[in-house]
Amino acid sequence: MSPVISRIQVDYEQPLNAVGAKAGKACATRHAWARVPVEPTQTERAALKERIRGLLKARNAVMVSHYYVHPDLQDLAEETGGIVSDSLEMARFGRDHAAQTLVVSGVRFMGETAKILSPEKRVLMPDLDATCSLDLGCPIDEFSAFCDAHPDRTVVVYANTSAAVKARSDWLVTSSCAVDIVRALKDQGQKILWAPDRHLGGYIQRETGADMLMWNGACIVHDEFKAFELQALMKEHPQAKVLVHPESPPDVVALADAVGSTSAILRAVREMDAPEFIVATDSGMMHKLSTLNPGKIFIEAPTAGNSATCKSCAHCPWMALNGLAGLAQVLETGANEVQVDPVLGLRARLPIDRMLVFTAALSKGQPTAGLVPHFGAA
Repeated sequence: MSPVISRIQVDYEQPLNAVGAKAGKACATRHAWARVPVEPTQTERAALKERIRGLLKARNAVMVSHYYVHPDLQDLAEETGGIVSDSLEMARFGRDHAAQTLVVSGVRFMGETAKILSPEKRVLMPDLDATCSLDLGCPIDEFSAFCDAHPDRTVVVYANTSAAVKARSDWLVTSSCAVDIVRALKDQGQKILWAPDRHLGGYIQRETGADMLMWNGACIVHDEFKAFELQALMKEHPQAKVLVHPESPPDVVALADAVGSTSAILRAVREMDAPEFIVATDSGMMHKLSTLNPGKIFIEAPTAGNSATCKSCAHCPWMALNGLAGLAQVLETGANEVQVDPVLGLRARLPIDRMLVFTAALSKGQPTAGLVPHFGAA
C-alpha cells in the first residue's frame, strides 16, 4: 500500500528566515543559515575547554551531545565522562546518569526529551533557539486536528517533535528503532498515523508494509540530497559504499548500500570492507566517522549541482548554534534552562517510555509482542 500524504502544507522558509536573519555566514542553498558562533582561536579554544571542565565538576553536570554538533563539543563530552550519540542513546544516558545537571548540545527537542525523562534534573542548552525544521513543521494545533480526524489509527511520532506533539502520541520512535516498532504494531493489525518526516515514514512503510497515513514534513538537511548528483559521485568513486540516512528522499535511499540512523551508519562502516564511503547525512557526522576509522575515506554526499556555490551544504543551521562559548556561559550563569510543563511532561513521557522499554527488550532478545497493545488515537 502506498503511503497517504497529509495535505497540510507548511512554509519552512518563514521560520528559517526568522531564525537566520542575523546569520554570521551563509551557505548557498535555498535555505537560510541560522547565526553561527564565531570560531574561537586555538588559545581561546583551550581556555574555554579548561573553563568548561571546571564548571562541569563544580555544577555536578554532564555533557550530552549529538553527532551533528561541532567536533569540539563532541570531543569535550567524551573527555569529561559525557556522551556523543544519536537521540535514542542521548535520552537513555541523560535519564540514567547521576549528574544533577544535563548540558544538552543538540537541538531543542533533545533538551525537552531529557527534561521529560529527568524532571528532577536541571537541563541546560548552549542556545535555546536551536530548533528543528521537523519540529517547526508540525505545530500541535494542526497535528492534534489531524489525529482527531483519524481516531482509528495509532499515533506514532518521530523524536524530532515538540513535547506537546509527543504528548498527543501513542508511540515515540527514533530512526534507529522506528522500523522495529512500526513492524510490531503492523503485526498486531494496527494502522498508523505517522509524523512528521515523510521520507522516513515512506522508508518505514516500504520496509514494513504497514498502513501509514503521513504528515507532510521533511528535514531541511536530508531533503536536499540529490540522486542524480549522487550517481555521478558514485561513478567517480566506484569502490565507495553509499550510506544514507532514511530522512533522505526515496530516490537517494534507493542508491544506498546501507540505510540507517547515525548509529547504524557507524556500525555499517565498522562491518563493511571498503576503503571509501559516501555519506548522506549531516556533515557533523564526519568527525566521529573519521575518528573511529582513521584508515578510511569519507565523502559528503552532494546536495546541489555543479553550478552551486557548494556541492554539499549538508549541515543543520541549528546544530551549528552550539558552541564552546555558549556552553561555558550557560554553565556559569544557569541560563538557557529547558522548561517543560509538568503535566505535559507526564503525558509526553508515556510514549517515550514505551519506546525505551521496547528497545531494551529488543536489545536483550526478549519478546516484544506484549509491549504493543492497541491504543487508538491518543
